[in-house]
Amino acid sequence: MMLAAEEGAILGDFGGARVESGGVAARFFRRDAGFFATLEELDGSTNEVEIVHAFGTEPLQQYLVRGSAGRLQALTFAWDSRPRASGGQRWFSLQVEGEVAPGDPLHWGGAAFRWNRMCADCHSTALRKEFRPAEQAYETTYAELDVACEACHGPGSAHIAWAAAGAEEPDNGFGIVLRGRGAWHREEGATVAEPVVGHGAAGTAELEVCAPCHARRSQIGDPLAAHGRFLDAHRPQFLEEGLYFPDGQIQDEVYVYGSFLQSRMFAAGVTCSDCHDPHSLALREEGNALCSGCHAPATYDTDKHHFHAAATPGARCVSCHMPERTYMGVDPRRDHGFRVPRADLALELGVPLPCLDCHTERDAAWAATILESRGAQADRPPTFPRAFAAARRGAPGSREDLIRILRSTEEPGIARATAVALLASYPGTATNEAVAQAARDDDPLVRLGAASALEVLPLRERLGVGVALLGDAVLAVRIEAARALGDAPPALLGESGAAALAAALQEYRAAQERNADWPAAQLNLGLLAARRGDLEGARAAYGEALRVGPEFLPGYVNLADLLRQSGEEAQAEVILRRGLAQAPDSADLRHALGLALVRQGDAAAALVELARAAELAPQQPRYIYVLAVAKHSSDDLAGAREMLQGGLERHPQDAALLELAVSLSLESGALAAARGYAERLLLLRPDDLRLRKLVQDLDVAAAKESAGEKGASAR
Repeated sequence: MMLAAEEGAILGDFGGARVESGGVAARFFRRDAGFFATLEELDGSTNEVEIVHAFGTEPLQQYLVRGSAGRLQALTFAWDSRPRASGGQRWFSLQVEGEVAPGDPLHWGGAAFRWNRMCADCHSTALRKEFRPAEQAYETTYAELDVACEACHGPGSAHIAWAAAGAEEPDNGFGIVLRGRGAWHREEGATVAEPVVGHGAAGTAELEVCAPCHARRSQIGDPLAAHGRFLDAHRPQFLEEGLYFPDGQIQDEVYVYGSFLQSRMFAAGVTCSDCHDPHSLALREEGNALCSGCHAPATYDTDKHHFHAAATPGARCVSCHMPERTYMGVDPRRDHGFRVPRADLALELGVPLPCLDCHTERDAAWAATILESRGAQADRPPTFPRAFAAARRGAPGSREDLIRILRSTEEPGIARATAVALLASYPGTATNEAVAQAARDDDPLVRLGAASALEVLPLRERLGVGVALLGDAVLAVRIEAARALGDAPPALLGESGAAALAAALQEYRAAQERNADWPAAQLNLGLLAARRGDLEGARAAYGEALRVGPEFLPGYVNLADLLRQSGEEAQAEVILRRGLAQAPDSADLRHALGLALVRQGDAAAALVELARAAELAPQQPRYIYVLAVAKHSSDDLAGAREMLQGGLERHPQDAALLELAVSLSLESGALAAARGYAERLLLLRPDDLRLRKLVQDLDVAAAKESAGEKGASAR
């Protein structure tokens, strides 16, 4: 995982090799016993750096250099360590979106390539980041430089204590059950096609050890103290848009935890070490033999099942059930959802289809025809992919679909957790009841989803559900509930509720302070302070966020909004313009500046900024809405209608745009149009009694208008 830069550890060509990418160049060379690089930057500067550590081995190796204040930085030029026949044995750039200049967080000297923040806790053993906010410096320590025994087994002192106690029960891996593969082997001649046994709690315990380094997650607690209790030290991401496709396939760099939790393998009790040797890192068997330990080859390793000739790529189990996506330029990683390929979902939702990874000249329609002709249908209908796709675009009826997923015992826990989190976009009685039910679920991920959706509930319902979550056994749930209840009036909490909230808020603040070198953590502290009415505390936290990360744009937006609340409109504008100096094409900053100028009475300048924001981020319906309102307020009625119409074409199910369409239609006397928009809006908000009455009133008005026209015609 990580080695000192010395002979035998360095794989790259340091014999004077030179590489160029997008106007940036590097030369790698030796001097005495050391390894060095000369870097020619986009701004014309040149830096010579000494390599102090090699980071990783295959399929690529990165190199760490010393930065200031205890930082280690990873160069963005890396060595492709694959064989030459596979395109390797070369230097290449990790900047797939283009090279950047010094000062950018994506530069090799920036925050995104900082070992202490981004990499260290998974690549070393018993790491302590030890960031000192006052000095903006690190004193990072570790027990061992790379990943060693105690990274998985916990402190060796636990084993010594077991031995000293003379206990009769066997040591189970320093408190963590790490089972071998033996129980999963089929008896000779067996024809079963499913796992023989499940590991149950043992397999879950092993996954808890592996998850911290194989999940997309944030750190919220002490991973050393919480060893083997994943959710007491980490908060995983759900199946969120941009991270996962609607059917749960991996999209961004999410590693394997989230996809594996969706799998029937996980549900059956399969655990990591059934397929992977945790010590050699090798697969336990090669090719289809790995799968044949549980799935009878006479049934599954045949052309009747996979439709391909033996020993061809298409005949490999992983080709269909574990498709690859490549990250870091050269690192293909397999989805661990073990899905049945679904051409119908590829056609309907645009999700990846493994068939097309090999049949690149074909399309999903072709694959659908082939699979249908061969009777290759999925053995159970997927419910959450369509529901998640619909919910992501705000489609009517999504709430009911999400509630069905949440209540289904057949759905994976991480999908049910995602469903309840998505319900936060659909307020109403049914959502309140579903969140309350999720808060009592046995699966801690589902309870975490409920905690993340608490804010959609009215205050009293939120308190009724959230106070119980403040005492949850899992840290991730407790602090998420504390965040949602941060502004709860003490009088409504009662003595015990207030004490539980105070304790959970202390844990929440500790979680953010643990990540004090992340500007987002400082922002979270500011948001909490603002919710609790501590505007000075919020101001200090937002300022700290910008000190830690001057490139962190939400810090400028939130600080400016806080200044607005304090009546400091001119200073808010100064802050926003400071942010725009960092990122001139930030739609968020342009939008915030436009609002600030509106409040200062400069409508003309405000319209320019609001229009620019809508142009930069057409995927944001909120910006279209605000620009349409601003045009209407400036008496540009035609411009407002044009902006609104274009917004509804792009976002036909956005509630705010539909509300504005109803309002402008009523204002212009277009009752039929108003009724149409209101009816569409009612599909999104079926519990809105005010809206339902409006539709009824418009029906009455239309009937009267029709009767009047008939009477006039008769006369």
